[in-house]
Amino acid sequence: MSSDRLNLAQLDAVNHLRGPCLVLAGAGSGKTRVITQKIARLIQTGLEPRRVAAITFTNKAATEMRERARGLIGKAAGEVLICTFHALGVRLLREDGAVMGLKPQFSILDSDECLSLLKDCGTTTDAATARQWQWTISHWKNEGLSPEQALAQATHEGDRETARLMVHYHERLSAYQGVDFDDLIGLPLRMLREHPEVAEKWQTRLGHVLVDEYQDTNATQYELMKLLVGSAGNFTAVGDDDQSIYGWRGATLDNLKRLPVDFPSLKVIKLEQNYRSTSAILRAANNVIGPNPKLFPKRLFSELGEGEPVRVIDCDHEVHEADRAAARILTLHATSAQKEWRDFAILYRANHQARVFEQALRRAQIPYKVSGGQSFFDRAEIKDLCAWFRLWINEDDDPAFLRAITTPKRGIGHQTLAQLGELASKYRLSLFGALFSNSLEGVLSTRAVGSLHEFGRFVNDLQHRARHTTGEEAAKAFLMDWLKEIDYEKHLLASEESEKLAASRWGNVLEFCDWMAGRCGGQIEDATGATSNTERKSLLEVAQTISLISTLSEREQDPNMVTLSTLHASKGLEWPHVVLAGVNEGLLPFRTDDTPADAVAARIEEERRLMYVGITRARQTLAVSWTRRRKKGREIVAAQPSRFIAEMALDQSTAREDPREKLKALRAEFARKAADQAAQASTKT
Repeated sequence: MSSDRLNLAQLDAVNHLRGPCLVLAGAGSGKTRVITQKIARLIQTGLEPRRVAAITFTNKAATEMRERARGLIGKAAGEVLICTFHALGVRLLREDGAVMGLKPQFSILDSDECLSLLKDCGTTTDAATARQWQWTISHWKNEGLSPEQALAQATHEGDRETARLMVHYHERLSAYQGVDFDDLIGLPLRMLREHPEVAEKWQTRLGHVLVDEYQDTNATQYELMKLLVGSAGNFTAVGDDDQSIYGWRGATLDNLKRLPVDFPSLKVIKLEQNYRSTSAILRAANNVIGPNPKLFPKRLFSELGEGEPVRVIDCDHEVHEADRAAARILTLHATSAQKEWRDFAILYRANHQARVFEQALRRAQIPYKVSGGQSFFDRAEIKDLCAWFRLWINEDDDPAFLRAITTPKRGIGHQTLAQLGELASKYRLSLFGALFSNSLEGVLSTRAVGSLHEFGRFVNDLQHRARHTTGEEAAKAFLMDWLKEIDYEKHLLASEESEKLAASRWGNVLEFCDWMAGRCGGQIEDATGATSNTERKSLLEVAQTISLISTLSEREQDPNMVTLSTLHASKGLEWPHVVLAGVNEGLLPFRTDDTPADAVAARIEEERRLMYVGITRARQTLAVSWTRRRKKGREIVAAQPSRFIAEMALDQSTAREDPREKLKALRAEFARKAADQAAQASTKT
C-alpha cells in the first residue's frame, strides 16, 4: 500500500525514524499498515533489512506482517526479523546461550512436559496441585524473579514451598539442557544483563525495533526490549491502553507509564481514525471506555457514516437469549444476498457460555465454528505419539527423547536422565547420542546403562521398521503392535481417574493411527474432506509430514460459518455483524468472591476494556444481549444488565430491539422472495 493512502497521523508515525516512538493505535486504526510501512521506510532510507526487527505476540500476526511487508519490499522482507517475543528469545539463546551454559540444540519443553516435571519434583500425582505450582512459577518468571528472589519475598508457607520446588525444577531443566516457555524471555533477559558484550552485539545488530500490541507486554518483555534498543532507543512501540485485557497473564499498563520516564525524548502519536466501524458503534465504544483513567486520552472517530443503531436485546434466560441471537442472524442473513455466514459472530465472556448458543444454532440449521477449540494435535495422547515419531525422524530431538522415554514410564528415573543430560552437555551430544557414549558406564550403574541401551535399540528398530513399512494394512498392523509393545492403553488407564475419559483418549489414538495408516496407503484428503489416491509412502515418510499439520480438521482456511468466540480470543479479529451476549453483572464484568478489595477497581477497569474490545469487533451492526434470569450452579437466580450497557449511553428510542418488528420484516422479505421466484417462473413459461 502506498504511503499516500496513509492519514496524517499514520504518516507522522512512519516518518519518525530515529529515537523512541509510541504509537497509540486505537481499534481498527490501521496499526499493522503503519508497522509494515515503517519497515519499508526504514529500509528505503538506508537501514539494512537484517537490522530491522518487528516483534509481536502470535505466529499468526507475525505471518500477516511478513506477508504485508513482502508486498511492499519484496524479497527483502525475508531478511527482516519478524517474529514473536518468544521466537526472538529462541534466536538469542541459540546464538549466544553458551554463556548461560546452554548448547545450541537445547530443548524447549511444552506445558505438559513441564507439568510432568513438576509432579516428579514435588512427588505428587495430583494434576491440580501441579498446575497451581506451574501457574505460580510462571507468574514469578514473568515478573523477572529468580527462585532465590521468589523464596525471599514469599509471605506464607505455600509460596515458600513453591519457591523451593522452583529451585529443584530449574535444576532439572538445567540438567536436561531444557527450558520452558517463560524461560524464552527470562533467560535472554538475564543473558543481556549479565553479559554486556552480548547486549552490545545485539544493540549494534538491531538498528530499529518495532513492537506490536505493546500494551500486552509484561515486566520481563519490557526489560528485554530496553536492553535490545540500548541508550539509542531506536524503537517504535505500537499499542492501545484501552485494549489491555491480559492482566491475568502478567501484562501491565505500567510499561506504558514507564516509557516517557525511561525515554524522555519519547514521541507520542495517536491514531484515532477508525477504518472498521460505523459512528454508532464507535460512539458506544467511546462512551464505555470513558470512565477508565487515561494515560494518553484519545477518542476514536469514523468517516464510514452513522450506520445502524446499536441494539440492546433483553431476554428471559440463556436459552431465550441464544434463540434470539440465532433469529437475529437468520433475519440479517435472509435480508441481503451479499451476507454470508462467516460475516456473523457471537461473542461472550467465558467458554462455558458457548454450549447454549451451539444448541440454538443447530436447531436453526446455521453452520458454526467455536473459535479457539483444542487442536487434535494439542491433545496429550497425540503429542505422546508424535514425540516418538519425531525421535524416529531426528534422534537429536531432545524434547521428543524425554517425552518418549518417560511416556509410558520404563523404569528409567529422573536421576538417571539428569546424569545423562550432564554427560550430553559435557560432550555436546544429544541425549540420544549420549546413550552410546563410552563414558556412560563411568557415571551410571550397570542396570541404568542397560535400560538406556535397551531403549536406544528399541528406537533404532522402530525407525528401521517404519522406513520399510508401506501400505495401509501393514502400517496399521505396525502401529498397533508398537502401541502394544509400549503398553500405551494401559498407560492411559493408569493415568486417568475416569475409565470413560481413558477410553475417549484411547479412541483418539486409534483415530490418529487410522489416519496415519490411510496416508501410507496413498489416501489424502482435499479441502472438502473427500479422499483421493496418490503414491504410497512409508510410515517414516508420513511421520515426517506431521510437524507441518496443525490440526486434522483444519481443511478450510476460512470456512463459511458463524463464529462463536470468547472476548479474549476475538481480539484482533472483526466481523460485519456481532452479537455480544451475556452482558450481565457478574459475567461482564466478571465477578469472583476472592478478588481482594483493593484490586476490585483495577479488575472493573480491565473488564471495561474487554467490553470495549467486544464492541469494536463489529463493523456494521452490533447487538448487546442480557438475561433477566440465569443459571448459577443448579439454581435459577435473578440477573441484572451489566453496568456497561448503561455506560454505552444509547438512544433508548432506537436501542431496544422489538422482536415483533424483526419478525414482520423477515416475513415481508420471504414474501418478496417468493413473489420474485413466481415472477421468474412465469417469465420462463
